[in-house]
Amino acid sequence: MTPYSAQAHHLTVEPVRRRLYEVIPEDWGVYQRLTLAVPSRLGLYVPDLVVVPEQALRGADDTLVPAGKAHLVVEVTSTATADNDRVHKVRGYAEAGIPLYLLIDAVAPDGPTITLYGEPGGDVYRLLSVGKFGSRLVLPQPFGLALDTNEFPEP
Repeated sequence: MTPYSAQAHHLTVEPVRRRLYEVIPEDWGVYQRLTLAVPSRLGLYVPDLVVVPEQALRGADDTLVPAGKAHLVVEVTSTATADNDRVHKVRGYAEAGIPLYLLIDAVAPDGPTITLYGEPGGDVYRLLSVGKFGSRLVLPQPFGLALDTNEFPEP
């Protein structure tokens, strides 16, 4: 399997980032590669995109943001990150109480998919939506945003 290229990765997250800025409150931001602390897992996670109120970046620690402050995290898989994104991060983000986790799985075994998890409880999310690239996915409130995955490049 060929790794998902850096160019394709950025071409995937950029339209999502742009669309999120259309619907989030002005005092929230959409950040790439922002380090989130997940103390219950003794870990640091660095999602491809995270939506978090700007106030969370003004905390006492100028290097880490508590993961529980995020409203949405987005990961785009590659062959190098697929297992971590599909298994470990989904559990960590759920345990941190992040309301929504969007997994853009460009290297899924049955073809590129987009999966939305929500309603975290413990280290488990409820599966809210799953579809192939090319389908439409709706992020619930507070976003109320329909994402057209036709914009995503296929590996």
